[in-house]
Amino acid sequence: MIKNIILDVGRVLVAWQPKETMRELGISQETIAVLAEKLFDSGVWNEADRGVLSDDEFLELAIRQVPEYEAEVRLFWNNIEKAIWQFPYVKLWIRAMKKAGYKVYILSNYGNWCYEKTKEIALNFLEEADGAVFSYEVKQIKPDAAIFQAICDKYSLKAEECVFLDDLPANIEGAKKFGMQGIVFKGLQDALEELQKLDVKIAL
Repeated sequence: MIKNIILDVGRVLVAWQPKETMRELGISQETIAVLAEKLFDSGVWNEADRGVLSDDEFLELAIRQVPEYEAEVRLFWNNIEKAIWQFPYVKLWIRAMKKAGYKVYILSNYGNWCYEKTKEIALNFLEEADGAVFSYEVKQIKPDAAIFQAICDKYSLKAEECVFLDDLPANIEGAKKFGMQGIVFKGLQDALEELQKLDVKIAL
């Protein structure tokens, strides 16, 4: 029986649009393609989320990947909050889940710098949730089992009583291997339908 609904943040509760934001900052399309390949697609960005490095150490790591684009990397880094904004349905959805009797938790790969830059506006739904674990806090990232263990330990959750929603199939596979139910998030309406298949009925 599902008692707890655990939600990812990026592309589930908030937009994550680094390429669009770099374009708005005046960075050329050619440069954006290089930065995307060397930083986002390569997995380097995961080290910001992992939280083992300080913010300054991670920024230096990123610059080392593309030293010829140091100015552009710093420009994006200092304006990262522009790439992250809350979807309009988020608070209503969380409130509806809680009204239906479920506990709602947040579990996200999220770096300290991003958190500090976005906590007051894009992440202000956190006050609606019953708890949250961010990767930078526990020095673990999805889909590793350790981060699922971390949220279960922090809030005394049983994996079999949890369903996890994330936009990345690999993270859902990690949750399922840990013993949770999992749903690949493709949009709010699809998520509501998939939750209903698990006998989790949410009225919006």
